[in-house]
This record gives sequence, structure tokens and C-alpha cells, in this order.
Amino acid sequence: MHWGAFVDKHYQVIIAGGGPVGVALAVHLGSRGISCALIESRPTLHRIPKGQNLTQRTLEHFYFWGIADELRDARLMPRNHPIGEITAYDTLMGEYWHAPAGRELVKDFYFEDLDRMPQYCMEAVLRKKLTTVKAADPYYGWTVHEIAQSADGVRVNIAQEDGGGTAVLTGEYLVGCDGARSTVREQSGITRVGTDFDKLMVLTVFRSKELHELLKRFPPRSTFRVMHPDFDGYWQFFGRIDVGEGFFFHAPVARDTRREDFDFTGPLRKAIGADVAIEFDYTGFWELRNAVAETYRNGRVFIAGDAAHSHPPYGGFGLNNGLEDSANLAWKLAARLQGWGGEALLDSYSAERRPVFRDVAEDFIAKRIAADGEFYARHNPARDRADFEAAWAARITDIGQRAQKYEPNYEGSAVVLGPAGGVTTAHGEHRIEARAGHHLAPRGLSSGRNVYEELGRGFTLLAFGAPAGSAQTIADAAQTLNVPFKLIEDSYDGGREAYGHRLVLVRPDQFIAWVSDEAAADPVALMRQVCGLG
Repeated sequence: MHWGAFVDKHYQVIIAGGGPVGVALAVHLGSRGISCALIESRPTLHRIPKGQNLTQRTLEHFYFWGIADELRDARLMPRNHPIGEITAYDTLMGEYWHAPAGRELVKDFYFEDLDRMPQYCMEAVLRKKLTTVKAADPYYGWTVHEIAQSADGVRVNIAQEDGGGTAVLTGEYLVGCDGARSTVREQSGITRVGTDFDKLMVLTVFRSKELHELLKRFPPRSTFRVMHPDFDGYWQFFGRIDVGEGFFFHAPVARDTRREDFDFTGPLRKAIGADVAIEFDYTGFWELRNAVAETYRNGRVFIAGDAAHSHPPYGGFGLNNGLEDSANLAWKLAARLQGWGGEALLDSYSAERRPVFRDVAEDFIAKRIAADGEFYARHNPARDRADFEAAWAARITDIGQRAQKYEPNYEGSAVVLGPAGGVTTAHGEHRIEARAGHHLAPRGLSSGRNVYEELGRGFTLLAFGAPAGSAQTIADAAQTLNVPFKLIEDSYDGGREAYGHRLVLVRPDQFIAWVSDEAAADPVALMRQVCGLG
């Protein structure tokens, strides 16, 4: 690398942005021995309760970091409090409501259960974990000002927020986790596209013990959607911060709304359907839009989280997808830097993650808003009560089906030996069956432990009643290529037959790269493909 003098420090990976995605990436990389710098302008955490719903898959990441229990201990709500939602028509106090099943329907397909807490609680646990990762250096109170890359590496100019000083860092790679207005994305020339809903939304964080008492009319839940025909399918949305008095509220407001003359109490009480006492802790506005970058990589620069994609806070997709970005990218960067991964493996990050979020933004969010708008325009109890009640009852099943059909997979990835014609998408079907490109479901071993408790940090081959010698040939191929590898052998019964294959090759991110009942025809070629070595 030839950047001249005045380089303060060199790292293998520089991470711009120390929100949850950036810190997660630093933990992932640092725990694999990759030196990294984490640049974050906030010395302390913002206490706006966004990003609350953590999926089962996200909790699997915390399990592998060894802090799943610590994370659950950080929640503000009681452990036994249900996380699901209530959907009400007209107001929270209205006649029509239901409590549809959601992510709990797919819990058997993951090793950990979901959880819920304000993002700042989760970030605190992540930041604490980062202090134990010796290979990662956090630069809190610093901001990225300018980036540059060459064929050999990247250069990042950073400055302290308080004006105290500047520094120059160099690295092999740079990852922008610096939010929707990403400096890294803009300076690297990556553009974003998506749906602009042309909607202004209000956000309030407030306390109301009276609202807590009114909500006792429902079974215990954590989120409350209020659907009204005047809002064309857009949600009025309440979320619990704790069980007692803490809430937040989102709702569409007029496009020309101004803070100085806006009545923050009015829309909130109208959505509730009662004049409850309210104490505000925060009030603000945000723009409702979907956006996804046209690529997640430009040379030695990558983007992840909100820098790569953003959308309305509908369904908890944003934070969880950002953390999955970090899990997908981290092992691939480590593989490349440690010599057992190729350029095709790095290319697969964008090829795998971008289609998933494109589907989330356009199919699971934009189309849902449109479908809700059409539903409430068509069915109205004031016009035809019987028609509305029949349609309303049917929607309970529809909501549960949406949760089951959200199953991100990489069937079309070049580093996965997926089915012919397979595509990478957020649409799928949860199954225990092992399928190339899909997340590995947990199963018990004859030892009494779970497969997830035995998975290695590199590739893991599950060999359950496999043909003699078939597993060892793949293990030998991995050794030849210096690929970190673990072999787990067991019988093909006791529930493991539900995988449907006797040989299952699992990637470091717990997605399946290859399945078979027979020995690999060319084990070295197999391992070269899944590691992007060509």
C-alpha cells in the first residue's frame, strides 16, 4: 500500500459506524482474530426505543457470541410477557380487534427464541462484549470524513467530534455501517433506489399508566396496530417499552406538518379512543420510504445495515436484517484475509443479502401497505357489518401465514450448491429438512446435545449414517485448502432423519452450502466453490 506518510494506524478492516450493526461486525471479526477499527460519533447511546423486536435468528447470533443470557437479562419487560401484536380497527377501544399469531409460529426452526427490548439495551450488551474482543479498537467520539481506496487497500480520514484531533487509518477493507445518510456509501459511489411513499410520520415516546390500564382489555401483548380507513393502509402503531407506563407511537400526519404548531397529543388520543393522561419523553418526525443500494460492494468498500437498506419500522425487519448482514459479511472477510476464501466469496455478500432486503422492502412492507389500504377501502362495518366481520376474521390467518413465509434463503448464490434455477429471496417455507441455501434447523444428537451446540466456527459437516469414507474425503479436502472445518458424525435416526439428507455441509453463518446422500464426486471442487475459490 502506497499512501505515503502520516498514517496513524493500520487495521485489516475499518468499520464506519458503531450502531448495533457496526458493533456486531466488530465482534464477529475480532473474535475471529481480524484486527478492526470501529469509528462511532456517539460516545453514549441514544435512548429512543427503536428496533425493539429481535427475531429468533438474531438471538442465535448472541448465542454464538456467548451473551444470549446477558441480552435477555437486559430486557425491560418481564421474560414471560408475550411479544406478539394486537390489531384493532378504528381505535384501540373499538369493537373489532384480534391477536394474530406471528413469529412464534416458526420458533421450532431456530435454536433460540425471540425477544424484545429497546435497541439501546441491546447495544449496551454488544458494546460490553466488544470490550472483551482484543482485536477490535473502538474510536468513540470520532467521525469518518473522507475515504479513498486503491487496488491494495483503503484509507480513512477521521476526526474527533469535539474538534480535539484527526487521524488517518489504513486497512485492507472498509465497511460502512454508518446509517441511511452513509458517508461511506456516498463517497464510494454506491447509489440507492426504492419506494418513496411521500408520507411524513410522527414519533412520540411517552408515559401513560392510564393507557396501560386500558390495554388490559386485551390478552397481554407488546405491540398494537390501529387500522383506520382514512390512512390508506398505513399503520398507527403503539409499542410497549415496559409493562406499566412506557410506550412509543408512530402515525401518518399531514405532509405540511410543522413542529411549532402541531398537537402531538391529538392523534395519539384519537388512535386510543380515550382521553388518557400522557407525559412525553420525546417527539419528532420521520420520512416513510424504502431504499436499497444497487450493490453492497464497490471494490474494497462494503456497506451494511441502514447504509445499505432502509424502510419503515414495520415488522422489525431493519435491525434484524442489519445484524444478518454483519453475520454474512464477517466470516467472508475473515476467510479472504486468512487465505481460505476467494473474491467470489466477497462478491456473494451483495448477491445474497441485497435480494433479501429488496423483497422485504417491496413485498413484505410496500405490498402489505397497499393490500391493507385496499382491504379497508373494500370492507367497512358502517356499510356492511356482516361482510366486514367475515373479512376481518379471515385476516387473522393471513397475518400468521405472512410470518411463516418470511424465510430468507440463498438458493441462487454462486457459493451454494442449490437447486437448478434457485433464486435468492426473502420468500420461502420453514422446514426442518436441510436444503442448500437455507438456514439450518436445530436437531438433537444422540449425546443429548443439540447440533447448534456442536457447530464449529468454520464449516461443519453433519454426517448422519453417511456412506463409509464420504465424510472424511470432504474433511481431507478442507484440510488441503486450509479451511477451518469440523466433522459431526451420528446415526440417521432420533429425529435427525428429518434433515432428509445424510450429509449436510453448514457454513460459518449456519446456512447450508450443500446436501447429499452420497459422497461428493470431487470434494476439493466442492470446498473451492463454497469458499469462492473458483
